Amino acid sequence: MKNFKVYLILHDIRSNHNVGSIFRTADAVGVSKIFLTGYTPAPVDRFGRDVNEISKTALGAEKNIEWKKVKSISTLIKKLKKDDFLIIGVEQSKKSVDYKKIKTNSSTVFIFGNEVKGISKSILDKCDVITEIPMKGKKESLNVSVSAGVVLFRILGV
Repeated sequence: MKNFKVYLILHDIRSNHNVGSIFRTADAVGVSKIFLTGYTPAPVDRFGRDVNEISKTALGAEKNIEWKKVKSISTLIKKLKKDDFLIIGVEQSKKSVDYKKIKTNSSTVFIFGNEVKGISKSILDKCDVITEIPMKGKKESLNVSVSAGVVLFRILGV
């Protein structure tokens, strides 16, 4: 892995299975930390118990990667920008560029959003770069956990 930090922000992801799958992929590519914002479920519930659906899918990766539940994604993005992180939103947008054209050699945060609504325009406006995976079929998108795998492995060169 390169000599910079890679973080993820999972915003308003509703599925425990998607969260677990992204933890597993994040571990495989060397992500340092995952921030869970909005209503994204955490690997541990408010009583300190493991969330079975996440741990089953993550296969222990949720214990290998530092994670934090954060209330305000806007405040988090502002802090990460101040710490010189490149903020990349993964979403279809008029401003997005093909993910195969993205290169990074600095500390980077990738934002992945809701399974149906994606990432809101107000959050995309805070991103330094917006990237997407071009679709050739009739469906307009991939599952968020699949998108995370495709984007992270390609951009990070793992």
